[in-house]
Amino acid sequence: MSRILRAGIVQHACTEDRTENLARSEAGIRLAAGKGAKLLLLQELHTSVYFCQYESTRLFDLAETIPGPSTEFFGALAKELELVIVCSLFEKRAPGLYHNTAVVLERDGSIAGKYRKMHIPDDPGYYEKFYFTPGDAGVAGTLGASTAPPAGFVPIVTSVGKLGVLVCWDQWYPEAARLMALAGAELLLYPTAIGANPADATDEQERQREAWITVQRAHAVANGLPVLVANRIGFEPDPTSQTPGAEFWGSSFAAGPQGEFLAQASRDKGEASIVDIDLERSENVRRWWPFLRDRRIDAYGDLVRRFRD
Repeated sequence: MSRILRAGIVQHACTEDRTENLARSEAGIRLAAGKGAKLLLLQELHTSVYFCQYESTRLFDLAETIPGPSTEFFGALAKELELVIVCSLFEKRAPGLYHNTAVVLERDGSIAGKYRKMHIPDDPGYYEKFYFTPGDAGVAGTLGASTAPPAGFVPIVTSVGKLGVLVCWDQWYPEAARLMALAGAELLLYPTAIGANPADATDEQERQREAWITVQRAHAVANGLPVLVANRIGFEPDPTSQTPGAEFWGSSFAAGPQGEFLAQASRDKGEASIVDIDLERSENVRRWWPFLRDRRIDAYGDLVRRFRD
């Protein structure tokens, strides 16, 4: 038995021009839809440059509400092309309260649900804690209705399946992937904006890229789930010159439930990758490798502690 979902993963460079960024995303979406995609994943914060390289209160002007301009734009595309779109935006929840939020648009153009990034980095070139409040709940929709789920990592129910949507820095945490799997996610999706510090040695840059790929393939293996990852491309300078800027490494990919590559994009080209995912295959893989069955849930209590002193 098989249940095939054709998905598209779009990666592109971003500029200061929001209209140009939307056009690039739209072009990728239309290309993927023309090849039969029914699910489309966009990269993190794709309507602007990655502005978190430095701290400035004026950049909060980039934020928008949900619903708002981006959800209207991508919702209209989802309805026209009859596919589910996972987009990413800088959300203004209230005055002074902002999130890094992934929004899922159903194929009728409605908002199926949203996920607010839970793990927020604060490193040179990635000053996200200045801008984003950590998510306090997944807001999951059901077909034709809206629910108020408990705080935490909650899959979003759509016409193509239950989507475990996480965002960028979340991708380094096995706990996030596991909790999505335990809540019934059928696949994991990671909108991403990550790359190299050009000042780092070439071999160090490559180790970091490989680690980023490996950890997400490991989430696929450990949970018996397919994983989709979208990352931006191109060099984006830090206008303050406090950092060397960021060279985003693209390499968007899809992995199957044993971590096998199903698709992988280039490091430096705008692309719409197309991949066929057999959603029934997770059942077989989990029968062969029953990691969920063999979990020692009676012995994991200390995972809720910061450190075992």
